[in-house]
Amino acid sequence: MPPLGAHLSISGGYHNAPDAAGEMGMDCVQIFTKNNNQWRAKKLTDEDVELFKASVEKAGLSHTCSHSSYLINPASPDDELWQKSIAALTVEVDRAGALGCPGVVLHPGSPKDGDEDKGLTRVANGLDAAFEDAAEDAAEVWLEATAGQGKHLGYKFEHLAEIIDRADCADRLGVCIDTCHIFAAGYPIQTADEYAETMRQFGDTVGFGKLRALHLNDSKKPLGSRVDRHEHIGEGEIGEDAFAHVLTDPRLADVPMYLETPKDKDGTAMDPVNLATLRRLAGG
Repeated sequence: MPPLGAHLSISGGYHNAPDAAGEMGMDCVQIFTKNNNQWRAKKLTDEDVELFKASVEKAGLSHTCSHSSYLINPASPDDELWQKSIAALTVEVDRAGALGCPGVVLHPGSPKDGDEDKGLTRVANGLDAAFEDAAEDAAEVWLEATAGQGKHLGYKFEHLAEIIDRADCADRLGVCIDTCHIFAAGYPIQTADEYAETMRQFGDTVGFGKLRALHLNDSKKPLGSRVDRHEHIGEGEIGEDAFAHVLTDPRLADVPMYLETPKDKDGTAMDPVNLATLRRLAGG
């Protein structure tokens, strides 16, 4: 069974996320290393790092990762926003590296002018610039497949492959597949044949050697809607069967998979429910 976990809050201290993951019987956890809707980042202290790493070890987590701020747009045609985004990305990979997280999940961004080819080059150049200024122990960047909402790049596997191909820092890049995103982007995964064909396309373009993580989310919106709205496992347009295909795919057996399903008023109340569903579908 693949390592299963969720995105959890660091409110009250970074160590609280792995503590909560351990209490819920998770194998892995994803976090924000700073407020995801602010450019400013509170200083990461030695104590923060020590407590987080100790909590990860105590919880027995096999994988941790972080997700970058939603403000970062490395595809932006606006030079000021691009520069600000790249500086922020450098901070993100440095913070994740200090915490021992091997990767930072990043949305490739949106070329607001609609020029996708130029946008892909802007992303590749931005990644190179970010790593030029990053620390030696900086985390990798894991490019996330997107739904394509709002002119966002990443709704085609070819976009991810092109960014990696155009970047000099390709050896520091990986990919994260989000089930909701690829479904909303138009990749069917519900039947065994659909799943096999979609993953064949991924293997032929990006390649499984670059796959670092999966986000497991059902979708509120239908196939090809290009709208990113997550739903609880089995309660959306994708349905349970698709997740059984993912969880029993031997090529993904060691790839960490993180829930990003909606947080209800009780916070993480639904995470154990979704986790139990995934383990049932995996045959565990």
